[in-house]
Amino acid sequence: MPDLKQRILDIIHRPQLAALATVTEKNNPWVRYVVTVGDGDLVIRCATFGDSRKTQQIENNENVHLTCGVTSLQEMQPYLQIQGLARVTTDKVERHAFWNDMLAPVFDGPDDPNYSVIVIEPYRIEYCTQGSYEPEIWTR
Repeated sequence: MPDLKQRILDIIHRPQLAALATVTEKNNPWVRYVVTVGDGDLVIRCATFGDSRKTQQIENNENVHLTCGVTSLQEMQPYLQIQGLARVTTDKVERHAFWNDMLAPVFDGPDDPNYSVIVIEPYRIEYCTQGSYEPEIWTR
């Protein structure tokens, strides 16, 4: 069986729907769906509007939580619970590197002034499998 980091990478490396939780100005959780992609360093990215509510929430509190990995209700697969620190960037290199055709219906290209990228650096990832109450834990 591959090591834990590799099994995590197997889940996060492809674009997928994930639930992203941020903290509101009143210190309450707020969850919404985003499409994420992770890289070999376990850094996870998603696109956002620069003036979105989540952008403001991340600027006020960088702590986020992400749940991802389940792609079908018919077949329960391992999934991840991810705690991390997020930042929103409008860096040109970052935006161009993350740009893909799935974003074209939403933004006018990688130089769209309202296109930003959320970069999440996990510090704890729980690898959860069906039938087990104890996840395997990766920490930075």
